[in-house]
Amino acid sequence: MSLADLTADAEQKMKKTVDATQHDFSTIRTGRATPTLVDGISADYFGSPTPLNQLASISVPESRQLLITPYDRSTLAAIEKAIKASDLNINPVNDGAAIRLNIPPMNEERRKEYVKILAKKTEDGRVSVRNIRRDANDGYKALVKKSEASEDDSKRAQDALQKLTDRYIAQIDQIAKAKEVELLEV
Repeated sequence: MSLADLTADAEQKMKKTVDATQHDFSTIRTGRATPTLVDGISADYFGSPTPLNQLASISVPESRQLLITPYDRSTLAAIEKAIKASDLNINPVNDGAAIRLNIPPMNEERRKEYVKILAKKTEDGRVSVRNIRRDANDGYKALVKKSEASEDDSKRAQDALQKLTDRYIAQIDQIAKAKEVELLEV
């Protein structure tokens, strides 16, 4: 593997990390209803945990309401139980054909709590990008040690990689700032 291959691989991993972090942010509840709120919830379906989006259609009929309509009505009770057991802190309303989740408006204390969760997830994303940089730098050093690359080329690659790292961390920060504005919106 060459220095350019290591850099390209690191950049691809950094892009995936930014995407994963952005998806992680979307699971943080704001005052609005969004189907990603129930992404991490799995219900028991014939003995195996199955994600809700595979068991039911999830729609947003109103800005503060989610409608979960199971494809198989026999799964209604299992879906309701999974939602109650989740950390959403929203009580599901079962009408016999579908489940409604009425999302209450958030108070100031809850908003600040979610901003703290956002800050932790932001830092986790930054750490992941930095770990990718560290692994690529170790790869550069190994190539120099094996005499497959010169020290000057390795230094240039490290500088380019640092610029990539800064760019992807800035992207994570920008996404986090937008999410924080959304969280603090009344």
